[in-house]
Amino acid sequence: MSEVIFTNEMDEEMTLNMGPHHPSTHGVLRFIISSDGEIIRKAVPDVGYLHRSIEKIGERNTYPGYMPYTDRVDYVAAMFANECWAMACEKLMGITVPKRASYLRVISCELNRIASHMIALGAMAMDIGATTPFPWALRERERINDIIEELCGARLTYNYHRIGGVSFDMPTGWRDKCLKFLDLFDPAMVEFDRLITLNDIFVKRLANVAVITAEEAVDWGLVGPNLRASGVKWDLRKDDAYSVYPELDFDIPVGTGRYGTVGDSWDRFDVRVRECRESSKILRQALDKIDEHPEDDILGKLPKKLKPDCEAYSRVESARGDMGCYVIGKGAEEPYRVRFRTGSFTAMGIIEAKSPGLFLADLVALIASLDVVAPEIDR
Repeated sequence: MSEVIFTNEMDEEMTLNMGPHHPSTHGVLRFIISSDGEIIRKAVPDVGYLHRSIEKIGERNTYPGYMPYTDRVDYVAAMFANECWAMACEKLMGITVPKRASYLRVISCELNRIASHMIALGAMAMDIGATTPFPWALRERERINDIIEELCGARLTYNYHRIGGVSFDMPTGWRDKCLKFLDLFDPAMVEFDRLITLNDIFVKRLANVAVITAEEAVDWGLVGPNLRASGVKWDLRKDDAYSVYPELDFDIPVGTGRYGTVGDSWDRFDVRVRECRESSKILRQALDKIDEHPEDDILGKLPKKLKPDCEAYSRVESARGDMGCYVIGKGAEEPYRVRFRTGSFTAMGIIEAKSPGLFLADLVALIASLDVVAPEIDR
């Protein structure tokens, strides 16, 4: 009598596409997912859908002329790319930035950090299934957009920073508008915590999901909130102090494992919430201290010809962490080489390593918690 062998067809592995136009991919991204039902066996990022040769464009423009293009390196937090490029050129040419301009850079960047985190927090909540927090977060972001628009005339791609300083000083009454916003924003974040951060359903949905240990975060090159959420207290504003940040008093939030394990998806959400509060503290101090430099110019003294013959590297603490810019000059009006290093690109690498064993819905939480934006990945 022959033996009958029964096979379970449900054990077969499925290959799924997530993106490149999936609403939870935070840009034009694609993930090739191998799954056994709802359980992921592997999720491989497939990038390149948004590549625009932004670095090669930098090699075809003059040093000042490239500034508007840097907005496109990270269009959600464009101020930091402006600052990173400006600082690289200033190192390259030995330019000193006036104190008032440095404070204006800090103010504009910290406003942009809050605006960027509002998108990250609201979008992550919506990806998980909570729709109400997103318009709440957008409300605060729109208030910031109104303020920044008064400062530089733009709401998304700012082109505000300049080599040697900034393009505009504060308009009359602008400082009071910033303080009024902060007076509204601080209590709004307390409400935001009650609505979503400490919401029992939200906590249970994210706690212990896609845990990234401190060792893994360092090994995979994570930066910014993703690194700090794993318990590593590293922030360029403190550890490689630049601009006027050494003159300001603020804390560096790190993951605590309050409801689960240090480095889980909830920690990555909570660190960004607490960073918004620290940015509020920085803004209040900077708006106060800038009055100590009322006569300073907003643009440093530039050389007659911007034709450096050397190389330089600068780095800033962007909303997505350590953003670096490497530039080589060879005595021409255009740079010989331009290269950006971004936090989103390094964050993409760990997704494949952390995805096996996750539910499909948890992969959405992991991607959202890393706060990746597509132009930072492809450039």
